[in-house]
Amino acid sequence: MKRNIILGLLFVLFTVPAFAQKYAYIDSEYILSNIPEYNSAQAELDRIATIWQREIEAKFYSIDSMYKVYQVEAITLPENLKKKREEAIISAEQEAKNLQKRRFGKDGDLFKKREELIKPIQDRVFAAIEEYARDKGYAFVFDVAGAMTIVYADQKFDINDQILEKLGISPR
Repeated sequence: MKRNIILGLLFVLFTVPAFAQKYAYIDSEYILSNIPEYNSAQAELDRIATIWQREIEAKFYSIDSMYKVYQVEAITLPENLKKKREEAIISAEQEAKNLQKRRFGKDGDLFKKREELIKPIQDRVFAAIEEYARDKGYAFVFDVAGAMTIVYADQKFDINDQILEKLGISPR
């Protein structure tokens, strides 16, 4: 009986490691920041966003100026002109809000530009990660850059530099 238990325990001890899964982790921010194309695309997005933000701020500044002039002149304006000016201010404000939404909204121009410039780079990185993980037999690859929380990660499972090399980029 004891012999069977010992043999069973030995069997479990030697077969369980055969089924062990390998894990690795990456930091997608680190990988992307080492890709010159990504840095250029990000700089272009920042440049475009700044231009669009200034454009929107100029519109709101203009609306604010229109409103201040209206407040000063409202006392002397006839009722029909007051109404026209109010409508013009409201219309300009609505137009500015629509522009802001069109540029920076959920599916706005900035989102589309980001998709155009950055998504191909991200797709290439994730394809390299997937290929590397398959080649090395990793069951899971975690990304520590986002909301993923890892309390401890042994450096030997860090594959960031290998992914950069797979992409043909020398890590910093």
